[in-house]
Amino acid sequence: MAVKSIQLGQVWRNDQSGQDYLVTKLYNEVFTTYAMLREANAGAASTGTVRVKVQKTADTASLPGYTYTQDAQYF
Repeated sequence: MAVKSIQLGQVWRNDQSGQDYLVTKLYNEVFTTYAMLREANAGAASTGTVRVKVQKTADTASLPGYTYTQDAQYF
């Protein structure tokens, strides 16, 4: 699922494992944006992070292999 923009604190679900991940960092490398994700559970402090390349179109952004889990895009 695509959203208007990917922001810190959003929760995305891994399509294969069903595990929820929290966006903890966004950064750019030349022409590509990456999102750093950390598991959204009680043991998150002891687990590593996952780096995912952000797919952008003119109006939306998405994380391949992940589904946005929150209903509303506007807070």
